[in-house]
Amino acid sequence: MYEPIRTKSVHSMADDASFPHRSREEELDIQLAGHLAALLAVTDELRALAPSAELDAAAEQLALQVARLRRGVRPARSAVAGAIHEPHVAALHQRAHALAGRALVVAASRADTAAAILAAERMDAHADATRLVGAS
Repeated sequence: MYEPIRTKSVHSMADDASFPHRSREEELDIQLAGHLAALLAVTDELRALAPSAELDAAAEQLALQVARLRRGVRPARSAVAGAIHEPHVAALHQRAHALAGRALVVAASRADTAAAILAAERMDAHADATRLVGAS
């Protein structure tokens, strides 16, 4: 009455050798490196709009952490030039604060103390900067 199925179902589990597997730690490294690289990009943009020694130091620390997580591959850096206006700077600080928060969550879940401390410091710095820009 029915013809038997001759091929393997698409719903069956794939062969283990058919695709590469990464451990949970490797996945968390990739995710954390991505969050820190995004935070570095926003930090570079803030440095272009409002240069400061504190942002320079933070950018260097972020670049070092990303390179460590990527096994020595340094992140791409951008030189952004734009018009300075306060709402834009405030929005960048808010975005950086959110990115630092995401990085903190991932760093805490993988027990990466150095990245967690850096992310927490960046969260505090961007929260303070957002308040200062908003008060102006």
